[in-house]
Amino acid sequence: MSVRARRIVSGRSETIAAANYAFDPLEDDKIIRNRLLTRTTTTRGEPPLKKLQKKFTSFVIELDKEEEEDNYSECDRLAKAFLQELSAFEIPLLKSQAVVAANLREKENFNEVRDETSRQIMQAQADIEVLKKQLEESKIERQHKEECEAIRKLISAQPPRSETEKAIHELKKEIAELEAENTASWRLLELRKKQFALLLHVVDELQETMEEEQKSMVEEMQRNMSEETTAGGAEAMSID
Repeated sequence: MSVRARRIVSGRSETIAAANYAFDPLEDDKIIRNRLLTRTTTTRGEPPLKKLQKKFTSFVIELDKEEEEDNYSECDRLAKAFLQELSAFEIPLLKSQAVVAANLREKENFNEVRDETSRQIMQAQADIEVLKKQLEESKIERQHKEECEAIRKLISAQPPRSETEKAIHELKKEIAELEAENTASWRLLELRKKQFALLLHVVDELQETMEEEQKSMVEEMQRNMSEETTAGGAEAMSID
């Protein structure tokens, strides 16, 4: 085997061996990516990379056989086997690459959907705030309408304006009549007061007149009696 082939084989062997050891958690992502690329995690048969390595090693060993000159057919067979194994190894890589591209597109689509969902959520929140304000305004408007309807019902329960004006006119007429009656009653009362005062004055005068007449009659009777007494005494004296 040539030095170059040995280096390649030993380098890949070291890579495969290193992949079997535990690494730091920070390198887990790198290890998983490396295993996916090398397909060393398969559970069916020998790993593809190891098979490819064996094919390549066999081909290189056959090339290094300088003492044998009739190994061209064997080298051709091993080369074809190596290329076939390489093609078989390349197909899963292409599939993995396609899966990675699909995952990237899916991630981009997810990011777009997430951004659109976030935008719709923000728009929905803004719409909710607007609807809240509209609901409050609708509540106030409905309250005003209910108050107006209550006032309208109260107004409808009242009689028409013509009847109200007619009733007011009749009340004013009754008030005027009552005021006239009140004025007449007051004047009559004043007249009765004056008449009663005059009557009292007349009664007082009559009483004074009667007292004076009684006094005059008493004085006259006393004077008559005195005169009669004096006349009787004179007659008695003359008889004696």
